[in-house]
Amino acid sequence: MPEIKRVGVLGAGLMGSGIAQVSAQAGYDTVVREVSDALHERAVAGIGKQLGKAVDKGKLAAEDRDSTLGRLRGTTSLEELAECDIIIEAVVEDLEIKNEMWRTLDGICGPEAIFASNTSSLTIADMAAATRRPERMVGLHFFNPVPVMKLVEVVKTIATDPEVFETAFEFARSLGKEPIVCKDNSGFVVNLLLVPYMMDAIRAVEQGVASVEDIDKGMRLGTGYPMGPFTLSDFVGLDTLDKIGDIMYNEYKDKRYASPPLLRRMVSLGYQGRKSGKGFYDYAQDPPRVVDFGI
Repeated sequence: MPEIKRVGVLGAGLMGSGIAQVSAQAGYDTVVREVSDALHERAVAGIGKQLGKAVDKGKLAAEDRDSTLGRLRGTTSLEELAECDIIIEAVVEDLEIKNEMWRTLDGICGPEAIFASNTSSLTIADMAAATRRPERMVGLHFFNPVPVMKLVEVVKTIATDPEVFETAFEFARSLGKEPIVCKDNSGFVVNLLLVPYMMDAIRAVEQGVASVEDIDKGMRLGTGYPMGPFTLSDFVGLDTLDKIGDIMYNEYKDKRYASPPLLRRMVSLGYQGRKSGKGFYDYAQDPPRVVDFGI
């Protein structure tokens, strides 16, 4: 089985920086690529801040923080990922943007390098087909926040080499994660089940079944979920949920994945959830209050 020593991460946003952090903490030399120095420097600084908080709380030794940061560096160049044994992509959920990078990396990286995508809704085969190494492409779908969430969905296509899949599976386990095996269908396991649940909750509000507060409370207290569907939607990002729903609807042509009109109107108006300060809840208030939708 190929040995992984060097890890590349494409994208230094919320997911990419989390993946870079757990990779460096697990002992791998890690390089994270972003489109500007400012973005990758901000990501590395953010990782340092998170590790510093762990040190302050006594959850991490100062020397472990320093050694982790010593294994981590940022770059704006795809060529800097040429010597990586595995490259994990965590950029915007747009197939052509992803494939443009895969095509470039395919000509830069050695033939043994494994390509992995953190996509949550696109199929891995559609990326593998853009390269000359479809047998070395897998999905590694992490969950937010990456340093905390234990699950990784490891996805194999009909073309994935079994040894490559096993290497990726064990790599995920080496990060302290609990990997599961997934077929290459849009949404894999979690989003295949979760997205219709979130869309149905929005439709329930549109239809006057119950209020946002009561649906959230009902799902928390009635099922033991840590948060209700609207709190979760705001956490994920309403624009992200809308985009994922579009991709999965186009894949399955099943209306359960289609964005309800309320979600589309909110996204059009810039209501993206926590990251914009307003979604189903208004986060300018403490505690957050439900937005008046006029329905």
